[in-house]
Amino acid sequence: MDALQALTTRRSVRLYRADPVPRDLIAQVLDAARHAATANNLQPWEFVVVTDRTLRLRLTAATDYGKQIALAPVCIAVLCRDSKYYLEDGAAASQNLLVAAHAVGLGACWVAGDKKPYAEEVRELLGAPPEYRLVSLLTLGYAAEQPVAQKRPLADMIHWEQF
Repeated sequence: MDALQALTTRRSVRLYRADPVPRDLIAQVLDAARHAATANNLQPWEFVVVTDRTLRLRLTAATDYGKQIALAPVCIAVLCRDSKYYLEDGAAASQNLLVAAHAVGLGACWVAGDKKPYAEEVRELLGAPPEYRLVSLLTLGYAAEQPVAQKRPLADMIHWEQF
């Protein structure tokens, strides 16, 4: 799958098959995440891969819209060292991971992290040092659904020269 096809056909998957995801496939999508754009090449991200069902259930209970964490065989927490652009850098890494997952045949979905009331609880559950901020929780696995999304027409959102 080429980059444009991956970007334009990726959808958020919330239902997963129970099949485990091989570690080498997880590493492949994480490698794409670490190649994300980053301010001043700081690369503040760390990735916590959670496959343990008990811990995934605890993460699910902590979140408000993360029911799919319990259903997915993998949850990846993207945490960044607290720095001026941690949120932008972590969001770029998260997006790379979502697109890479789709490109290799996996489903994925972004569950909010930063600014959520549970962010500190999740950081502690994962044993991350206090100088790290939770940017996102990403579910990952083999899709048990094929979501369809309606996108606004491109012509409705392009403004040439001025808004």
